[in-house]
Amino acid sequence: DPVTGERYHTTFRPAPTPEIQARLRQNPKDQEENIEKRLEIYYGNVKALEDFYQDAFYVNADQDPYVVFEFIESCIIKPLPCKKN
Repeated sequence: DPVTGERYHTTFRPAPTPEIQARLRQNPKDQEENIEKRLEIYYGNVKALEDFYQDAFYVNADQDPYVVFEFIESCIIKPLPCKKN
């Protein structure tokens, strides 16, 4: 909101009134073409990162934060044996 500086999200934190909603502006970084460019860069670099960090592990972060923390902690303290490529 350019008037109050508040930030809103269409799904998780919508503007409370139609007046506020009418004056909202989207951050240029969040426009579809800019996100597509960032994803292109990400996917262009991810293979090199995977090759460099061969001992890295994948984390399903779409879980309860405590479960994610426990998984990361277990990988650091007592890593599970894994098959080497």
